[in-house]
Amino acid sequence: MAQLNCIVVTPEKTAVDEQADFVALPLYDGELGIAPQHSPLIGRLGYGELRIRAGGTVQRYYIDGGFVQVSDNVVSVLTNRAVLASTLDASAVAEQLETANKQPSNSPELLEIRDRAVQQARAQLLVAKRN
Repeated sequence: MAQLNCIVVTPEKTAVDEQADFVALPLYDGELGIAPQHSPLIGRLGYGELRIRAGGTVQRYYIDGGFVQVSDNVVSVLTNRAVLASTLDASAVAEQLETANKQPSNSPELLEIRDRAVQQARAQLLVAKRN
C-alpha cells in the first residue's frame, strides 16, 4: 500500500519528517483527513491537533496555524509551532487561557490579539486533554 511522506516545518527546524498511513490536520474551518493518493491541495491551517498514523501508532502534535500542501503523496506543513502533545501540560495551558481572557480588548487591534491568544490556548488545552 502507498504511504504518505509527512513533513512539518517550523521557523526553527524540521519538526517531523516521516512516513505515514494517514494524516489529520486542523484547517481554519474544520478538520481534514489525508490518505495516500489524495488529490493535490493547498490549505490554511488553524490551531489544533495534527495526527500522524503509521502502522498501529498515532503521533499527536499541537500546531499553531500555517499552511499545508498535499502533492504526490507528500504532506508539507508549514507552521509557527509544532509541539508533541505528550509534552503539553494541561494545567499550564489552562493558566495561559485564563491570562489570555484577561488581556485588554479596548481597541480592535487589542481585541484581535486577545482573541488569537484565547483560540491558541483553547486548542492547546483540547490537545493536552486528549493525550
